[in-house]
Amino acid sequence: MTSTPAPTQTDDPYLWLEDVTGDEALSWVRERNAESLGRLTDTDRFGELRDGLRAVLDSDDRIPYTRRRGERLYNFWQDAEHPRGLWRRTTLDDYRTGDPTWELLLDVDALARDEDENWVWAGAAARWPDYTRALVQLSRGGADATVVREFDLEAKRFLTAEEGGFALPEAKSRVSWIDDDTVFVGTDLGEGSMTTSGYPRVMRRWSRGTPVAEAPVVFEARETDVSAFAGKDRTVGFEREIVGRSPDFHTVEEFVLGADGSLVKIDAPADADTDIDRAWLLVRTRSPWTVEGTEYGAGTLLAFEAEGFLAGRREHTVLFAPTPSRSLSGWTWTKSYLILTVLEDVATRLEVLTPPAGPERWAAGDWVRRELPTGEAFAEVAVVGTDPDESDEIFLDTDGFTRPSTFARTVLGASADEDAPLETLRSAPAFWDTTGVTVQQFFATSEDGTKVPYFVVGKESAEAGPVLMTGYGGFEISLTPSYSGIMGRGWIAQGGTYVVANIRGGGEYGPEWHTSALRENRHRAYADFAAVARDLVDRGITTPGQLAIHGGSNGGLLMGVMITRYPELFGAVVVMVPLLDMRRFHLLLAGASWQAEYGEPDNPDDWAFISQYSPYQHLSKDATYPSILVTTSTRDDRVHPGHARKFVARLREYGHPVEYYENVEGGHGGAADNAQRAFQWALVLEFCRRVVG
Repeated sequence: MTSTPAPTQTDDPYLWLEDVTGDEALSWVRERNAESLGRLTDTDRFGELRDGLRAVLDSDDRIPYTRRRGERLYNFWQDAEHPRGLWRRTTLDDYRTGDPTWELLLDVDALARDEDENWVWAGAAARWPDYTRALVQLSRGGADATVVREFDLEAKRFLTAEEGGFALPEAKSRVSWIDDDTVFVGTDLGEGSMTTSGYPRVMRRWSRGTPVAEAPVVFEARETDVSAFAGKDRTVGFEREIVGRSPDFHTVEEFVLGADGSLVKIDAPADADTDIDRAWLLVRTRSPWTVEGTEYGAGTLLAFEAEGFLAGRREHTVLFAPTPSRSLSGWTWTKSYLILTVLEDVATRLEVLTPPAGPERWAAGDWVRRELPTGEAFAEVAVVGTDPDESDEIFLDTDGFTRPSTFARTVLGASADEDAPLETLRSAPAFWDTTGVTVQQFFATSEDGTKVPYFVVGKESAEAGPVLMTGYGGFEISLTPSYSGIMGRGWIAQGGTYVVANIRGGGEYGPEWHTSALRENRHRAYADFAAVARDLVDRGITTPGQLAIHGGSNGGLLMGVMITRYPELFGAVVVMVPLLDMRRFHLLLAGASWQAEYGEPDNPDDWAFISQYSPYQHLSKDATYPSILVTTSTRDDRVHPGHARKFVARLREYGHPVEYYENVEGGHGGAADNAQRAFQWALVLEFCRRVVG
């Protein structure tokens, strides 16, 4: 393999566009926005599309999903009247009525007006077990960095500094409850407190009413690590404090923190996923691991008795073993059960496991397994809430490409180890007409012979037609069947076909599906996506000129590679909040944390394979490209907007037409509220409709 010489900073004439809020850079952004919006939003059709999508996002008939905290169900809600959102709560009995009386906790729109800030809700951590206080996180414009404030859930107000309320200024902080008056915290305290990836390096035990900078240090990561972390399990009888570090995006080193500050390592493989819950330690392997003379492949879930494991014993039980078509997507605990979420050729199944009981756990027998019925094929079933400290209640969300969501509840083992009947709490409305629409799964053959699954959603036709296709292919993230009012109303109902490609790099078939496209093998993900595109044409579903594609973040990188390596396969490409300059990604914002995924550009051996696909470096004046729309956000503090800006600037320099839109808010999601989301997706869909039909 020959490599492209590593460019120096002087080779890049557009470094000035990396100045996120610089006057010259923002002037360039405003000019590009005005040009593209003038072309793409100048018709009544665009306005109708935008308003139709906004109606979906703001619909009062949407499901208000909840999370249980003690006796109440909590919900965060955004609509046309409250674009920034309402944090509120109710009871299960009231929720069952279908028209609950919501108790308002925080009106983010009112707070933003009162404080003259563009606040975006970023979540809250309520204090267990009384749930009378919460650590609320608020973001300016949707950035990953947040401010943290302690909120009194009874008085429904923020605590002041004079009252000893916990508060942190804007930073990419980590904060979690230890007890009523103490938290673990990692935040930006100046030099040495953050890693090169921009996350906390030092974790502290912070007591109420004391300066955070004076809080005792409990753990320090290395500066070149991704982050440090700390947390406490307050389950009665199993109280533990866990600290550790993430050396890179895919590995961790964890310890049980003793009262005297001692550290006992959880000696599982660094790349494994681990979970200590009460008496059990679960380990899901991401590479082969030999335990007591037996080698277990990647994607296997093993159970150990936690205290025995920490003492060096390795008796264990296999809870899940992958097959070529089955992988473990995740797991969730209730008080008495373990629920496994399993993907079988990208369709979801739920399995309920009952642990052995009694102090002599291994002598009590194996874990008892049964399947939890979840419905139709090509469905996605998600466990969206449990109350593991108190009960075996679970909340489920079930949907599919053409099936609106159902929000349901049951109690496992409610009587004689039989579950309570599944209770439907809410059913979402249909936002588009699915008459005649089918869902099909096909398998394309990639260049190395690998079978790559993909879903096709649309009306069957004897003639090729316009297709909008997406993919991701990174970080072990799976794309599963899900209902989209946006894509349904804005594309499929208009006669288009929607395609989801489950390419390598994702997690659809477990860790090996991901690791097979890491670093020097990244090209496999791109070859997979191209193979799906060709397969669509071979099946007569579309033609290259009628095939539009879109992807964001790592999926935006995928789109950039499609433009520069496979331009003949597509008619239109939408590149959203993308990585594109892979020579400098590790120097921009959180980019250093992704070197385990892509490689290290400053290492000549790694640059040899990164340089083969880095889109920014592969743009050519003489090439013929499909129509291109690039979008990003000024407030994206995860993937730097400079990637998108420079890519567009170089395309323009080379004389290639390109549309560009940069939202001033939105963070890595690209939009901060429903109005911005509707506008952005209307822009994407209108662009694709104009180009591919």
